[in-house]
Amino acid sequence: MIKKGIGRQIVLHYFIVIFLALMLVEVVFLFAIRAYYYDTIYNTISSHIDATVRSALISTNAADYSEMEYLSQLLGLLKLPEAELQILDGKGDVRISSSGFASDKPVQTSDIPQALASGGTAKWIGRQATTGEPVMAVTTTLQQGGGQVYLARFVTSIEKVNQRLTEITLVSMSIIAGILIIVLIVSIGLANSIVRPINNIIAVSAQMAKGRFDVRVEGDYRYELGEMGSTLNYMAEEIVRSNQIKDDFISSISHELRTPLTSIKGWSETLDSGGYDPDETRIGMGIIAKETERLIGLVEELLDFSKLQQNEMKLTMGRIELKDLLKEIVLNVWAKAELKQVKLRIDSEGEAFPVYGDANRLKQVFLNIVDNAIKFSHENSVIVLHLVHEDGWVRTAVQDSGIGIDAENLKRVKDRFFQVNTQGGGTGLGLAITQQLVELHEGELDITSELGVGTTVSVKLPLLEDGAMSVLPEGETAASAGGEEPKTPEEQN
Repeated sequence: MIKKGIGRQIVLHYFIVIFLALMLVEVVFLFAIRAYYYDTIYNTISSHIDATVRSALISTNAADYSEMEYLSQLLGLLKLPEAELQILDGKGDVRISSSGFASDKPVQTSDIPQALASGGTAKWIGRQATTGEPVMAVTTTLQQGGGQVYLARFVTSIEKVNQRLTEITLVSMSIIAGILIIVLIVSIGLANSIVRPINNIIAVSAQMAKGRFDVRVEGDYRYELGEMGSTLNYMAEEIVRSNQIKDDFISSISHELRTPLTSIKGWSETLDSGGYDPDETRIGMGIIAKETERLIGLVEELLDFSKLQQNEMKLTMGRIELKDLLKEIVLNVWAKAELKQVKLRIDSEGEAFPVYGDANRLKQVFLNIVDNAIKFSHENSVIVLHLVHEDGWVRTAVQDSGIGIDAENLKRVKDRFFQVNTQGGGTGLGLAITQQLVELHEGELDITSELGVGTTVSVKLPLLEDGAMSVLPEGETAASAGGEEPKTPEEQN
């Protein structure tokens, strides 16, 4: 007995479908065989009638004989071996029969009125009233011009035919039973071939549910089962990788938090002990303020990521002139770039690059990208910020000639908590947040890089058309993020 489950369902459904199909074929086959045998008998009698009735009517003349002599003449001319011939009058009474038995009741089967109504031949299949034997009766009209109407009724037994049909039915049912046994065996094998891999996958997934992500689905399964196994294995690999990234992140963020906290605690205790001149106190307070800002930045980055993950990030949308925003970015990072002797240059093809977005969040996007470019650039190099129009888009490309990223890390560089250089500090969330912020602005972020050559980070944002500008609130430009258009120190000089 197959245990309850998908295997039983497969066997049951497969068996029922085949069984119903075979039953349908069996019924059609038996009807066809029965019709063939019965039609053969009917056609034989009909052919005999066609061949003999006309000549019998021509060769005999009712006027030359008495009624019984005339009927005897017809009986002799029309009789057919292995069939009883009855001559009946129009009322269905048997006037003469080749069997010699007289009938005291008129024949009331359906072939009599049909033959009289059509003036041709009719058929009836049933059982003899006296013996109960299965018979076929074929009746035709016998009529001479202006004379009495008679009926010639041929009655033949179909008992042997029915016995033959019963034998054929039994043989065919035996064949069907054999086929169903084979189908049952095959369906059980088919069900096992499906259920066994599923049970294996279930067992592996149960172990994974208990935290064992080192197990894998073994076996070369095909089609959907193969895809299911591969997907489960891939899921386990991704969980292992995510756990590793999470562990690395916890280690990294713990270090990132501990370092400024240690500095703050140390200088707080030092300053609390007193005895320092104003310069040393100012240095200590500056370090405390700097490390506090660093902690605030880390916490804000984590909060931003949490809001983005929960779709709770609120954007204050307005018209932004992207070129002005980039100038402001350059001003904000100029001091850091100067320390590394890195030059920043804006290269634009056009004057106006209006987009619709949140100025503070877009500033966060480009600050992160430019800050990374400075961090990984060589000394005395140049970072170029390209601005171009592209078929309804504004593309901003930050291009550096720094250390670059290898192909393997480039695939994962936008993953959360992932860091190419784990010694460089940070949470590994910067590009993940940048990616999601760009997507919130219905834009696209693309990174191309070559190890040892440099990296280009491109941000595509929808261009704000002139017609759309007129419906936006006035004054919501890049200036709303930081006042007047910034100037670089070179421009100020």
